[in-house]
Amino acid sequence: MKLIGPFKQIITLANLPLKGKLNDNQLEIIENGGIIVDEEKIIEVGDFELLSQNNSTIEIERIESEQILLPGFVDSHTHICFGGNRAKDFAMRLDGKTYLEIAESGGGIWSTVTQTRNKTVDELKDITLKNSVQLTKQGITTAEVKSGYALSVEGEIKMLEAINMANQETEIDLIPTFLGAHMKPKDFEGSNREYLEILIKEVFPKLKSDQLANRIDIFVEQSAFSVEEGDYYLNEAQKQGFEITIHADQFTPGGSSLATKYNALSADHLEFSGEEEVKNLANSDVVATVLPGASIGLGMQYSPARKLLDAGCCVAIASDWNPGSAPMGNLLTQASILATFEKLSMAEVLAAITFRAAKALNLADRGTIEKGKKADFISFSTLDYRNIIYYQGQLQPTHVWKNGALINQ
Repeated sequence: MKLIGPFKQIITLANLPLKGKLNDNQLEIIENGGIIVDEEKIIEVGDFELLSQNNSTIEIERIESEQILLPGFVDSHTHICFGGNRAKDFAMRLDGKTYLEIAESGGGIWSTVTQTRNKTVDELKDITLKNSVQLTKQGITTAEVKSGYALSVEGEIKMLEAINMANQETEIDLIPTFLGAHMKPKDFEGSNREYLEILIKEVFPKLKSDQLANRIDIFVEQSAFSVEEGDYYLNEAQKQGFEITIHADQFTPGGSSLATKYNALSADHLEFSGEEEVKNLANSDVVATVLPGASIGLGMQYSPARKLLDAGCCVAIASDWNPGSAPMGNLLTQASILATFEKLSMAEVLAAITFRAAKALNLADRGTIEKGKKADFISFSTLDYRNIIYYQGQLQPTHVWKNGALINQ
């Protein structure tokens, strides 16, 4: 066992509800705190001096500067396994070009598909590892990573193999998600339904047998798959025991209805969720995951995070880091910007990138600093926790612990 500290403040995020709005005065703040860890778990949290006196033989990992301690951040929606770059697309978008015009010029998602297909599994692993290092520096200790940029049976399996290989080599946890149903590939001559049938028959069994992923995602949108097609696909996924998440309501409503029907872990995007969609999500256990990076990248409206919280939803914030619509990849900056537009409290922001985001990944063992949870936590060199969001991502963690081990400082 070891005692880590002292910290000027420990913001535990313990004893907060999973759903609904939060006020900053609900936050548990331990002054001059310490944390005892053993075998990757938190054993005790409290006053540093009392903990050190009551455990005189314990190893002490002393923090010499004034630091604020938080749970490790959880980024529950990323696409950090990809080939190539879409800076040209972004420049064209800034110049007023439409999505169709960008696609016709050789850009768009198919540009990423082409470049991803041309990468070897080792190259994709290395790209994922490189991006995960950036996540670690930001204080993210758990991140979901989707496939979906190969759009072929062989390519999607290659992507998932790369993600799992990267997970074995990185110090943080990477959670793989199968997004073969990102869109029907341009070089597939059959219908949307026929493409989904191939994924079900040829990829689903491989996911199980090779333990490549236990999460299934689909993009339900006019430009991708209809609600009816998504219904068929998710029904098959649920029957086979997969966890479900959905790209929903990004440009038109509809996808979130499938999320509530199948009790999905999360419905992600929700920029066009209206009153009915918000109400239905609030009456379910589906996590409403909002992705401000996509709104910034595409220059479109933000998801109605304030309405979702006020209605009683569990709201998570994720980066959607991808080469097309959300290239920023900085979760804390995005969350802080969203807070200014949607009037989110600091407690709501912190909950949305820790334990509420963990719920979107079906992980109940992290996201708060309390006895029995994974010893994933991060510290910032500041005298007040409010500065972390106030500086909108400029203030980065000085220390990152994963499973009780210091992995970045």
